[in-house]
Amino acid sequence: MTAAESGAGTILSQGQREQFWRDGYLIVDGAVDGETLARLGQQMDDWAEESRAQTAPYGEPTVDGRPRFDLEENHTAAQPRLRRINNPAEISDDFHGVMTDAPMVDMVADLIGPDVKYHHCKINSKLPGSEMVVRYHQDFCYTPHTNDDVITALLLLDDVDQANGCLMVVPGTHRGEIDSLFQDGVFTGMVNGALERDYLARQVPIVGKAGAVCLMHTRLQHGSEPNLSAARRRAIYLCVYSAADAVPIARNPMPSTLEGTIVRGRASPTARMINLRVELPQQPKSASFFTVIGQKSAGTGD
Repeated sequence: MTAAESGAGTILSQGQREQFWRDGYLIVDGAVDGETLARLGQQMDDWAEESRAQTAPYGEPTVDGRPRFDLEENHTAAQPRLRRINNPAEISDDFHGVMTDAPMVDMVADLIGPDVKYHHCKINSKLPGSEMVVRYHQDFCYTPHTNDDVITALLLLDDVDQANGCLMVVPGTHRGEIDSLFQDGVFTGMVNGALERDYLARQVPIVGKAGAVCLMHTRLQHGSEPNLSAARRRAIYLCVYSAADAVPIARNPMPSTLEGTIVRGRASPTARMINLRVELPQQPKSASFFTVIGQKSAGTGD
């Protein structure tokens, strides 16, 4: 029995916990305080400004040697398109502090705790006019574990609505099948066309004010559309956590020096197994998985 099922939560109400397990996601305001949110926003502005001088993915490499910052194919100095920061908690004290000790971490513990382990983090940013699209998939297929008590906390760094490319989800799909991300033996990072059409017909938007968090189950189907707004950025800080007794069964697609950090409770001496079959993913070799789904990085040809 999980902490959520036993009613042991300390921040989320019983109704919120029940909603999460029913729908596979939950939106909660106040996941960080206003001062912290302002610092995160300033850091994002600084990174976007720095990206103007770049023509290809760049920055201090991650553990596996990939560039820290990824740019959309149409990135220019006049119209920067910084779309991904890999493991920002390794290079920013503010983002590290949120990953380890913001209220959103306690919310995760309410759902899969009391013992919670960090896996990886990233920022997905869609600047105005961004053509970045995320096709439908389940995160568990990228980060399979011995059990599926794995949650992504998506912290909204900006106000988010359908005009600036919000996340779209299909409620309840975390309790269904694990869909293949392979087509004709090739890892595409997305479900097949028939499934995607079904999910598009049933999707609901994840909208909210900056500082809210969407807690999303690892098996929930989700995607997103381009940022069609004229002047509004849509940046989201994604932190992936698991129950301490959930052990990865594939290499982390975004390895980090912080991987395995216990952010709540204690480490587990055992691995909890569930009866589940999942395909093993192919790991990205480029700066981000966007190239896997056909969206090239600037200046690379990939």
